[in-house]
Amino acid sequence: GNQIGAAFWQTISGEHGLDSNGVYNGTSELQLERMNVYFNEASGNKYVPRAVLVDLEPGTMDAVRAGPFGQLFRPDNFVF
Repeated sequence: GNQIGAAFWQTISGEHGLDSNGVYNGTSELQLERMNVYFNEASGNKYVPRAVLVDLEPGTMDAVRAGPFGQLFRPDNFVF
């Protein structure tokens, strides 16, 4: 479940012009529209997913954190 979720966040980040750290690098103002549906704006012009990742297996969470978009999430959004 969380690995599919991580793939979702990777895709939606690309659609909104965000890099793997949540920094906007897009080329169109349209990418910023409705950004708040999926992301909260944090300090430093960074966006973080509006998500809580829950799993009974810590290894799954470690895999998400070590993945290409693992730095996109706040550390306290992982519950295991």
